[in-house]
Amino acid sequence: MIIKNGLAFDGEGFVARDVLISGGVFAEADAAAGTAGAGADSEGDVIDAAGCYVIPGLVDLHFHGAAGGDVSDGDDGGLHAMGAYEASRGIGAMCPATMTLSEEILGHALGVAAAFEPADDEAELVGVNMEGPFISPSKVGAQNPEYVHVPDAAMFRRLQEASGGLIKLVDIAPEEPGAMEFVEELGGEVRVSLAHTCADYDTAALAFEKGARHLTHLYNAMNSMHHRKPGPIPAAAERDDVTAEIIADGVHIHPAMVRLAFNLFGDDRMILVSDTLRAAGMPDGVYDLGGQDVTVKGFEARIDNGALAGSVSDLMRCLYVAVHDMQIPLASAVKAAAANPARALGLEGRYGTLGAGAVANAVLLDQETLEVKQVILRGKAL
Repeated sequence: MIIKNGLAFDGEGFVARDVLISGGVFAEADAAAGTAGAGADSEGDVIDAAGCYVIPGLVDLHFHGAAGGDVSDGDDGGLHAMGAYEASRGIGAMCPATMTLSEEILGHALGVAAAFEPADDEAELVGVNMEGPFISPSKVGAQNPEYVHVPDAAMFRRLQEASGGLIKLVDIAPEEPGAMEFVEELGGEVRVSLAHTCADYDTAALAFEKGARHLTHLYNAMNSMHHRKPGPIPAAAERDDVTAEIIADGVHIHPAMVRLAFNLFGDDRMILVSDTLRAAGMPDGVYDLGGQDVTVKGFEARIDNGALAGSVSDLMRCLYVAVHDMQIPLASAVKAAAANPARALGLEGRYGTLGAGAVANAVLLDQETLEVKQVILRGKAL
């Protein structure tokens, strides 16, 4: 397959070039020119991307569900529904996040996730993000406080075994008992993220020094920045080896604060996430999230006490909002939604890029509207 006449993302910006796909992966750009006239006349071999940007398939490393499914359900059918919805929106690789639940429930869900095999029109499940239960009981947000647990390396390792090594991210509140020991023991085995935390600057800085490398949904469920009490955000921003994710759905964060985050961290370290619930792609109504009712109206999802409970804006919509409503440059948004999450998951060069050898996930976006015009998944047009 050759994608012709588009402006292709090269990692930093957009260039006019053809994109060649061979055997389900991207091939060298100069090889595209050499094969353009050989066999390219057969039906389906050429995709005309005139008037479009060609970007890598997105990588969502923090979302709970979509299309009625949730990874914590431990239901294979739900994972397939999620995978189909994600792929239809240009997300080629998904790393769904579990909730704060019992070890038994989490173990079952992780086992089902480990056995998942995507259909041809479904996103690949490349990891799991363990958002709970090692969080602060004072910052549970929409998590279930009944199952909050102090950071426990032995428990994590049991769950990692149940997942077949699929857990790529694990969240902790570093101020909780045993958290620093957890980071020291596991920081070399899994990407540790600070989340749902009351940590001050010094505690967060120590956690990063010991091996934590990520900050979950920036600004949300953490202490805000103050000139005398800076909190965890400056501690993360000061380190070049720490990434920060943000929900740019237009509900969770004011546009000025999203711009500030990109200025603080730079577009090489910012990661766009959706944090979607099972209600993504579904009508307004009441949905379950980790055993709690969530009411969805428009693009807002809230639990009974009024707290925001994740998002119903998929990652492609978050990219659109970041660019269209928040003035984040398109190249920066693509890096934050594709290349950067792939790197954070240890999948750099394999996903989130149009580079040679990467899995051939690509999306054609209309240059005027940023509407998804075509999705290519593992080398096949959907």
